[in-house]
Amino acid sequence: MNRVYVCSCFGVTEKQVKEHADAGACTPRQIASACKAGTDCGSCVRRIQAILGRGNCPRRELVEQGMPALGSTPAGLAEEFSEEFSEELSEAA
Repeated sequence: MNRVYVCSCFGVTEKQVKEHADAGACTPRQIASACKAGTDCGSCVRRIQAILGRGNCPRRELVEQGMPALGSTPAGLAEEFSEEFSEELSEAA
């Protein structure tokens, strides 16, 4: 099977970039966070942009609002903060 490398610096394939995109990565920066592609010489960033395209991204709306697109959901973040804050209050008492 032929592997089409997008990022030679880190050996990231087109298939891997598509998998990260399917998992919610909408931007080259999010791809870079997931697998380092585009963080060394940068020659692959345009190819990553082409793979991501301008199509619908289920989490693009979150990114545009300044919220994290990967990881916890906003509700999950609020729950984590609430638990963390209540633990701090308990320790202070």
